Amino acid sequence: MILLLLILIIFNLLPKHIGRYFYWNLADLNDYKKFPSLQIEKGDYSFTFFESNNNYNFQIPEKYNPDNKWNTFEQYLEKKKAVAFLVIRNDTLVYENYFAGYDEASIIPSFSVSKSFVSALVGIAIDEGYIYSPNQSITFFLKELKSPEFDRITIEDLLNMRSGIKFNEGYTSPFADMAKYYYGTDLEKYITKLSVEEPPDINYNYISVNTLLLSLIVERATNTKLNKYCRQKLWKTLDMEFDASWSVDSEENKTIKSFCCINARARDFAKFGRLYLNNGNWNGNQVVPEKWVKTSRSILNDSRDSQDYPYNYHWRVLENGCFFAKGILGQYIFVNPDKNLIFVRMGNKYADVDWADLFVELSKQL
Repeated sequence: MILLLLILIIFNLLPKHIGRYFYWNLADLNDYKKFPSLQIEKGDYSFTFFESNNNYNFQIPEKYNPDNKWNTFEQYLEKKKAVAFLVIRNDTLVYENYFAGYDEASIIPSFSVSKSFVSALVGIAIDEGYIYSPNQSITFFLKELKSPEFDRITIEDLLNMRSGIKFNEGYTSPFADMAKYYYGTDLEKYITKLSVEEPPDINYNYISVNTLLLSLIVERATNTKLNKYCRQKLWKTLDMEFDASWSVDSEENKTIKSFCCINARARDFAKFGRLYLNNGNWNGNQVVPEKWVKTSRSILNDSRDSQDYPYNYHWRVLENGCFFAKGILGQYIFVNPDKNLIFVRMGNKYADVDWADLFVELSKQL
């Protein structure tokens, strides 16, 4: 009893984000239930993909099944912790399957896939004249970043993860900056404590605070809350089938956790892939500037992620022209322009699969 009391006392003395870290532990698919959120309402009309009569019969590529351990593609997906797997070609769902009790109406957290949505909103805000250009200094909008070192950092530096800001992205330590930002309750207060580690555009360093700063810039430039701007410019415009939500740090502050945490359905995530497949055009309406999309889909520098994939404007880009958005538990929107293909994979683990490479292999079967 005394030991339990001591544990409770220590727990209550810890900073709130550390207590939450130990209580909730690492991110999982139920995180959308844990945090308060703001709604992203759909419009009056819903776009739906055509549906084929039967799922395409994908074969597991030999390199992913060398010992013939799995008999069917569905068995492979289930064992590799997928909860949703969609393949769209020419606006037709050639494959759609769900696992672990999920279906087309299930809410799934996107995690860092949401970073690519933020990139799109930055491009739209620039096109609308709210932001002058990607070369604009971030301190024009973020006055609380008072050190002169921040003046040299541009919006493009944030987009390319080359800001030089000091930040520990570690996901497995409660004392890393990422734990504080993910589980904490006052994000706008936290950014006032940021410092610069090195000059911008020297090295690639994937840190989620870059995306948070981008979203604050969009909000301040447009004078619109990010969820509402997303609703106006993307969710309603892309005729999403379902409402979505974006998690916030707390009921009190309501700062959107833009570096993660759009909570939506798999089919609607696929529509965002369709938008970029079509160079930012949605059924004749240029939603995201074509130049912005083409820049996002290009390899412009030596930035490469932990899997050695080129990184640009909050997207991963392959030398063969494919590109994708990625989240921490193996959430993917993967686009293969040459074959007019969109893959969406949502799961609760990577399960030791290089999903981007698997999508390329599966593309060869279509």
